[in-house]
This record gives sequence, structure tokens and C-alpha cells, in this order.
Amino acid sequence: MQIPVINRSHHPLPEYQTPHAAGLDLRANLEAPVTLGPLERALIPTGLSLEIPVGYEAQIRPRSGLAYKHGIGLVNSPGTIDADYRGEIKVLLVNLSNEPFVVNDGERIAQLIVAKHETIAWQPAEALSETQRGAGGYGSTGVG
Repeated sequence: MQIPVINRSHHPLPEYQTPHAAGLDLRANLEAPVTLGPLERALIPTGLSLEIPVGYEAQIRPRSGLAYKHGIGLVNSPGTIDADYRGEIKVLLVNLSNEPFVVNDGERIAQLIVAKHETIAWQPAEALSETQRGAGGYGSTGVG
């Protein structure tokens, strides 16, 4: 799949880190480091704008290494970039640790995954088909 991209950062375009990786790493495009204190969040620019094809979305997901080593996640995970958005991709990082974390220019801060999606049409109904689970919600299966 080819996706038109504008790169206003001074970093190379995102690349897959391994041959079978699903996500591309996004890098921070910063003029100065950003320090996130415990429980603080910040919108980090990437300098990238995309033209996602209709019927697809770009998902922004946390990087597992940042989450495990530093407690850094995304407030809206996964974030969705719709096919009609043409602005800069920004990543909403949050520090869930007890220590300050410094985001430096060029640091890999999130992953981008492009995924196909369906557009639904609602079909009003008076009842839904029966299942073994039924309306059982949180914890209703008794597992875990």
C-alpha cells in the first residue's frame, strides 16, 4: 500500500524495525526536550501528515519498551487518524510512573499501524439473537 506523506520533521520517514513488524515507529519532532512529570501528559508533534486511503485508518499505539521501562503510554490508546484528516500527527503521551521522563527530539515515541475498517449501516431491531453469554458483562464468564 502506498500512502502519500508530508515530512516536515528533520527525521527520516518511519520504518519497520523488523521484517514482520506490524507498526512503524513515530519519532518526536521537538525544538527542545519535553519533561513529563508523574501523571503529566503532553501532545508531542511528529512533523508528519498522511493521506490515509478511504476504508482505512491509522492507529497510534504505545511502544511496549517505553511502557515497560519508563511507564510511558498514550492517553487515547489507540488513537485513530481518519482518512479525511490532513493535519500533523501528534502523539498524546502520558507518564504513568513516579519519575519524570524526558522526551527528546528524534526519540521513538509511538507506533503507527494502518488497518482496514468497515463502515456500518444501523439495522434497527426489537431483539437480538440469543447467545450463551447473553447480556453478561464485566466478569460474567467467571474466568480470570
